[in-house]
Amino acid sequence: MFANKVFIFCITGALLWLTITFGFNINIPLLPKESPNANTLKTTLSLPKGFSITVFATNLPGVRTILPTPTGDLIITLPKKGQVALLKKTPANPKATRQALPLLSGLNLPSGLAFYKNWLYIAESHAIGRIHYDPIKQHISGDYQTIISNLPNGGNHWTRTIKFSPDGQLFIAVGSRCNVCEEPNHFRATLLKYRPDGSHGEIYATGLRNTVGFAWEPSTRRLFGVDNGRDFLGDNTPPDEINWIQKDHFYGWPYSYGNNQPDPQYGSDKSHEISRATPPYHLLSAHSAPLALLFLKHPRFPTQLRKKALITLHGSWNRSTKIGYKIIAVDLNDSIPNRQHDFITGFETQGNVIGRPVDIAEDLQGNLFLSDDFSGTVYKITYQPDQNP
Repeated sequence: MFANKVFIFCITGALLWLTITFGFNINIPLLPKESPNANTLKTTLSLPKGFSITVFATNLPGVRTILPTPTGDLIITLPKKGQVALLKKTPANPKATRQALPLLSGLNLPSGLAFYKNWLYIAESHAIGRIHYDPIKQHISGDYQTIISNLPNGGNHWTRTIKFSPDGQLFIAVGSRCNVCEEPNHFRATLLKYRPDGSHGEIYATGLRNTVGFAWEPSTRRLFGVDNGRDFLGDNTPPDEINWIQKDHFYGWPYSYGNNQPDPQYGSDKSHEISRATPPYHLLSAHSAPLALLFLKHPRFPTQLRKKALITLHGSWNRSTKIGYKIIAVDLNDSIPNRQHDFITGFETQGNVIGRPVDIAEDLQGNLFLSDDFSGTVYKITYQPDQNP
């Protein structure tokens, strides 16, 4: 505990020094809190008509990815613990707190998760591995196999998001190691593509500073991703982005941001790089930190909502006033002028933060689950049309 306090004190002091010396607009780091109680959720969060939110599991420090199983359980990553764990749909004791049951431990900052056939895929910071998982018996079997071992390790952006495309190809998002720089490792700031066994790897798209969340639009199979813009250019610059990610396209970083605006550090003599960059499909508020993108599929959800992408905004740490800390719904149809709307708000109110949305996932029964690495909570979001929360 003492060591943690010393670390927080040192970080706070360093950020204050940056603020005074260079005029950076930043907030002091947020200290994690306990999970909100039911009354706080009811009185603080705002959801659309028919939606309600409850706490599904607590005491999950730094929880990131949520992967619903076919039977309704959840598999989650706990990077700080180096664990992949199971949250059962129905705990053994319904009156007791739901416990995270470790499936794998000793991993290197595990973040991304994906299912393919009877394999559970796990993204560590430096590698991708897989192991057999039986959703009926709720356990893993066999050996953990590392199928990709040459990913760049750590860095500012150490998470590795993994997903399988509609045609069964493995995609991996690898963020930059820095705020803004020219990367020596060509795997950085990219989206990678592999076969399910880890072979035939290729760089699919480049210039993506930190695309944590990505997904394929069900009707068109267009691939969209959210990208976090660089820091220390002011409260409102540069915008975060939604990109229509296409094969062999370059998306600007580190030479440009937003609608191909030259970066002051690297863009002045790189006009040839900027001219070939694909501009964002949609701009988001600067420093709002989008982390997950989800297209709803279950027919129980409203038709209009299933035409939109749900995006979690983790929230700012480097802005004079906080922004983000919510979930938005964005219509990615080209003909929609006002395409962005709030979906769930209230995780931040007048500077008071009760949660930071990370991942959002949909199970086969039409429930939504949301992870919050600030309070170490997984929430369950349900929809009943005749309900008025």
